[in-house]
Amino acid sequence: MATLDWAIIGLYFILLVMIVRWVLKHKKDDTSDYFLSGRGETWLAVGAGIFGANIGSEHLVGLAGAGASSGMAMAHWEMQGWMILILGWVFVPFYAHSMVFTMPEFLKRRFNRNASSTLSLITLIGYVITKVSVAAYTGGIFLEAVFGIKTIDGVDFFWIAAIGTVIITGIFTIVGGMKSILLISVIQTPILIVGAFLILILGLYKLGQGHMVQGWANMVQSAGDKMHLIHTNPNDPLYKQFPGVSVIFGAAIIGFWYWVTDQAIVQRVLSAKNMHQARTGSIFAGYLKLLPVFMFLIPGIIAAALRARGDLMFVGDDKAYGSLVAFLLPIGIKGIVVVGFLAALMTSLAATYNSAATLYTIDFYKPSHPQASEKKLVIVGRVATLIVVILGVVWIPIMRDLGDVLYEYLQKVQSLIAPAIAAVFILGVFSRKITPKAGEWGLIIGFVIGMFRLLLMILKPASFQWFLDINWLNFSIFLFFFTMALMIIISLFTKKPGEENLQGLTYFSQTPDQRLETRTSWTKWDILNSVIIVGLCVAFYIYFW
Repeated sequence: MATLDWAIIGLYFILLVMIVRWVLKHKKDDTSDYFLSGRGETWLAVGAGIFGANIGSEHLVGLAGAGASSGMAMAHWEMQGWMILILGWVFVPFYAHSMVFTMPEFLKRRFNRNASSTLSLITLIGYVITKVSVAAYTGGIFLEAVFGIKTIDGVDFFWIAAIGTVIITGIFTIVGGMKSILLISVIQTPILIVGAFLILILGLYKLGQGHMVQGWANMVQSAGDKMHLIHTNPNDPLYKQFPGVSVIFGAAIIGFWYWVTDQAIVQRVLSAKNMHQARTGSIFAGYLKLLPVFMFLIPGIIAAALRARGDLMFVGDDKAYGSLVAFLLPIGIKGIVVVGFLAALMTSLAATYNSAATLYTIDFYKPSHPQASEKKLVIVGRVATLIVVILGVVWIPIMRDLGDVLYEYLQKVQSLIAPAIAAVFILGVFSRKITPKAGEWGLIIGFVIGMFRLLLMILKPASFQWFLDINWLNFSIFLFFFTMALMIIISLFTKKPGEENLQGLTYFSQTPDQRLETRTSWTKWDILNSVIIVGLCVAFYIYFW
């Protein structure tokens, strides 16, 4: 890091201060403005916000590390632009018509209060163990690799960087709210995309000794079978981890939970000024979601190839991307890319903070304090953010002891949370026969089973080794269908909701006016762009199959 690089990073933090000052000058002390940016955002801010909420330090560190470790295997979780289309085309109308702030609010209307509270609790736990802790950990890993600093005055630099990033981001989120997050997302997205593709190009150029095409050929040769998405041969070293087509179904279950029902993502859609802007923003995000495989995962494969050839030295696959930044980029450009990383980390982490504050304030605090002023609710949200920050840092040592490559850890933990939530939303929206008690108990039992397996992963008792030996993807698929079956059975013996209670909340109970609003919210260009996104996803699978 040269003086110019540090100057660029300094300018970035000055920009953050300016954004917060502008937001504070134009702020309103109400929940709609703080949590949903006043529901007035355009498709550009919505799409960039979705992408910014998704692309965080776990991609720069974890996804690149997964590429260095297992090649293209984790690409299934990234090539999901088609899943964002399901959010925009199928679920946005339900969320828009219900005028809710949160996904638990939606479940409260569709099922009951207990289902709502359960989802809020699950989501808050998920944020601590899969988002805040992961962002802090990857922030420490990346900055340690880029700066080349091990200790400062005897203190491990990893912890200084990790805790520092979550604290700075926490302050930014607490003060600025959703509007500041969306503003920095719009700025961050082009910087991150250009910087990441610059690393991809320079990496291929270096690997091919001056020729990018040769660099690609050398990368494919070095990776071997790891360049394939599907591993069906039991003798393949990756088969045990990613068995056959189970990876497609397992990734789809996790993807549905994340892109269609997760508060941090859906909150960006809910901030749109109308349904058309929300859908168009989702389509824009679908295009952006085609990029991370090339921005982060393939550079990880390039880093592994350069290490195998002796050109690059790093210990631990999660340091692959930071090592590429330090090794490939010239003075000045390195500072810009680090700024892109910091912006990605902050927007993703800030989105999590803001969503956690929204969940606690709207779903827990407000119902028990109905007379609380808008200003008081915003203060409570800021306190909730602080608590999530602290718990996320506390979880880091436990996460490190689980010992997986970071991105694989992330998906394994999410595979225990996602199935029950995905099952409840799918049956809740597409079936009028699912009862409130079925939604409530499907969510509770599915989550308890997932957390039981997570506890065993931490404790590793010998008597339950057979349970842990079940492949994580197959277990996720089983838990998804088990929860569905359980909900159907419970629905046979519990009271069904009245048709008036389902109005506008299921696919088959929308009013004629709601159907008309949905129909007039899209154009032929929305259809064309959606077809292009699906076609590109299919082409990707054909090429790398």
